[in-house]
Amino acid sequence: MNEKVKEKLAESLTADNSAIIPFLPYLLQDFWELGSSPEDMLLTFRKHIPVNKNTKVLDLGCGKGAVSVQLAKALGIRVKGVDILPQFIEYAKNKAQEYGVSHLCEFEVADANVSVNTERNYDCVIFGAVGDILGDYKETIMKLLPIIKSGGFILIDDAYVLDQSANEQLKFERSYPTYDEWDMFFKELGLTLIECKSVSDDDCDIQDECDSEKEMNWIIMRANELIEKHPAHKSMFEQYIENQRNEYTDLRNDLIGATWLVQK
Repeated sequence: MNEKVKEKLAESLTADNSAIIPFLPYLLQDFWELGSSPEDMLLTFRKHIPVNKNTKVLDLGCGKGAVSVQLAKALGIRVKGVDILPQFIEYAKNKAQEYGVSHLCEFEVADANVSVNTERNYDCVIFGAVGDILGDYKETIMKLLPIIKSGGFILIDDAYVLDQSANEQLKFERSYPTYDEWDMFFKELGLTLIECKSVSDDDCDIQDECDSEKEMNWIIMRANELIEKHPAHKSMFEQYIENQRNEYTDLRNDLIGATWLVQK
């Protein structure tokens, strides 16, 4: 894994130091879902994507396989998940076995930047909450296009800002497009926008706040355990906690999470 890939991987998991990568499986051991909601992805499939026993889906940057496994279980479709962390892929394989879908799920340790050049003929590719590991937003979509068949779908989970000035307020350093800029990317690349499901602060309820607090407490607990074991890295783990807090703050105050479904 070269340094650039390490940096992008760290950023995708809310870190600003690639030295933390070996510790990520420990820090995130309490999570199965890493970013995208399997329930939201499943709802989108049921509403808009025709499936049958031959449907093939690629989950690029699949994390621990929560989306892949639950789509395969609910829809009986074949899903391949790709992630660069071996520990995540091993976890995904175990979950597929637990859910009885090992025959439908394939999981592979690979760099998404390599997979976009080799994976082809899928009915849908999922790029869920993976950040900019493939490049900027337009470049990312361009790299995803060859993966799917004509008439196939791209399902992207990310976020947008109401206007570019909102990027100046973000605590975790990353710039996001506006909704209109996302729409422009799709049109320039000849894609049809099927649906954009946005999640604003108004959609959040008390349960969401409780879940966020619970997740934050998990991260703090695991980071503090690592500080005890590796005191020389105390500042790095403390910074990771701060980055996580900042991400939650950004999502609550200045970002609008969204899932886009576009068709080729």
